[in-house]
Amino acid sequence: MLVLWGTLAGLAVWMELVYHFSGYGWTAFNPIYGLLLILAWSGFWSMIVGVLKGRIKKILYYVVIWVPMVWTSVQLVYLHIFKQPLLWEVMIRGGGDALTNYWREALTGILQTIPFIILLIIPAIGVPAYLKWYGWKLPKYKTLQVMRSLVITLAGISGSVVMMEIGEVAEFEYYEEYHEFYDPLTVAEGMGVIPLFHGDIGIHLRRAVADLFKSNQASDYVPTAALPLPPHDEPGTVSGGDGANLPEGMVDPTEPPEDAPEEVVIRPHQYNLDYELLHQLADNKNQTWLADYIQEQTPVNTNEYTGMFKGYNLIFLTAEGFCTYAIDEELTPTLYMLANSGFVCENYYVPLWSTSTSDGEYINMTGLIPDGQHSMQHSSTNIQPFVLPAFFAADGVHSYAYHNNSLSYYDRHESHPNMGYDFKACKLGNLDPGVWGDKVFEMEQPNQWPASDYNMMVATVPEYVNDERFHVYYMTVSGHMNYNFKGNAMSGKNKEAVAELDKSEGSKAYIACNIELDKAMENLLEQLEAAGQLENTVICLSADHYPYGFSDAEYEELAGKDLSAGKDKFRNTLILWNAGMEEPVYIDKACGPMDLLPTLLNLFGFEYDSRMYAGRDILSDREGMVIFMNRDFVTDSVIFIEKGDITTWLQDENGYDIVPDDQKEAYLEEARKEVRRRYNFSAYIIQENYYSDVLQAMIPEAGE
Repeated sequence: MLVLWGTLAGLAVWMELVYHFSGYGWTAFNPIYGLLLILAWSGFWSMIVGVLKGRIKKILYYVVIWVPMVWTSVQLVYLHIFKQPLLWEVMIRGGGDALTNYWREALTGILQTIPFIILLIIPAIGVPAYLKWYGWKLPKYKTLQVMRSLVITLAGISGSVVMMEIGEVAEFEYYEEYHEFYDPLTVAEGMGVIPLFHGDIGIHLRRAVADLFKSNQASDYVPTAALPLPPHDEPGTVSGGDGANLPEGMVDPTEPPEDAPEEVVIRPHQYNLDYELLHQLADNKNQTWLADYIQEQTPVNTNEYTGMFKGYNLIFLTAEGFCTYAIDEELTPTLYMLANSGFVCENYYVPLWSTSTSDGEYINMTGLIPDGQHSMQHSSTNIQPFVLPAFFAADGVHSYAYHNNSLSYYDRHESHPNMGYDFKACKLGNLDPGVWGDKVFEMEQPNQWPASDYNMMVATVPEYVNDERFHVYYMTVSGHMNYNFKGNAMSGKNKEAVAELDKSEGSKAYIACNIELDKAMENLLEQLEAAGQLENTVICLSADHYPYGFSDAEYEELAGKDLSAGKDKFRNTLILWNAGMEEPVYIDKACGPMDLLPTLLNLFGFEYDSRMYAGRDILSDREGMVIFMNRDFVTDSVIFIEKGDITTWLQDENGYDIVPDDQKEAYLEEARKEVRRRYNFSAYIIQENYYSDVLQAMIPEAGE
């Protein structure tokens, strides 16, 4: 018994060690939970193998050895490419498309991780070979051996449960990372690949079970774009908290800014809600929490920029792998002009989330933090009354969306129309042409990888540019990794333009493929101007994530500076521009993609409720806060890194810490609570389809 159980347990421990040190280096980790799961896993499978007979016994033994090794090897390759663990949800929803789109990246990742894959495989081959050499045969368990294996299994299960219970009571970080906020990257790095597998499967199964019992409220509701938008509260009235308990350094949002122009009416961005009804509609603790949270929140006020672009067109782009270092005055002059002559956010950060591009889109488009389980796809079954197409539809404006890749990739053909977009792509993917053929736009060379953003603009802008008014969303792809001149069509296309740069091939290739994005933006502006639409069109562009295809050293080479301090790796550029802006507006508050939607709603003068988003209007009087996947955060006063409790207090122009020493503890405690609240709010909104409850609790204006 000991040999059978020991080989399984030993191989699992070896697997964890190779995965950790090859994926994360010599970083500290907590192996206890992983060892307890290994105890349960090895005890269970040794018992099953032990009681079986004949050929099936041997086959199962080799399956139990090889499947975890193959799975860990796949995890290593995926981590190396995408800087995130591979989740079940990713495989189920995007596995087929990933194989067809990212086979080059996968091949590169395999080649670069071969030494570690060999380390994983050697014992999986060596242990059975060694045992066979010495004539060892798989034992047949009798009752006593079965009982011993069962005891081992139960000991592992009990130990893991006790460990989590202790973590919950003592509020240890590992419990938060595993249960409350489930951060896959932190779990994989801090606890191991087996805890990652266990946690991921658990979440997926719970979600699947919940979906079975949850009515599909999106199947028979009026399309999002046609939903009526209710009124705001009367000027000067604020529901919920009063901001009196905020620590020193945090702005009280109930106080209008002192320098607000006299003609600006300061009032809260909020709807009239029947809070009693909202609580009555709650049928579980998450919905009750949401009802309490919304009622207690202090709405964000209007400001001097409210309605600045009322009646304008909006073109909103999520740019694949975009970052500040793609911008060059000579090589990408249009991007340079756009980035430096509109609203210029000097502390804009773009975090990286579990499902990279899809999550990046989700936070850009919804103002909510992704919940780590393909939030965009899950949103397609939820009511979406508070996204941009719904507000534009209330003004009678049509909303278009385009992507120069497959229509079916990440299930955008479901999520984007559910938001109210007329969504088209340059390829069908795996969809039926008879059903979806009219959702493909024709452009030159659609099968290039990556495809051309410029060609997409040439093909799509004529469809809407002559409308009286329009809202358009683009998901670009020219900036996609890998960054080289052999496998990246856009880098190869613009290779000559970067030939003289004193940089590595990777950096040159990255800038070259973003030259294609620059050409696209130049063409967009030219078509807008020719149609007489340039002056009344706002351009907003944000990245989905930084170019994680680079290693840290390669990214610093591209940047030309050290990026190891604080969250500098995630610093990025937001483009928010209109041709009519005579002077740039500089904004130094900390801000990020979750703030984009409320900022745009304020600028366009839409009546919205600021409490429906995790983000806050960048132009408001609220202190900025950027939240990252592992609960790190940046505010206007501090940079906080959860792992290791690393706190960097920011200083004012006189060199003094913005938050006084006697207020720092209270400030940090409140900020960490706020991160948790916004995480929970975002997760519960999508998991509970909660906007449907909010719609029911809205109080219409008299006479409606």
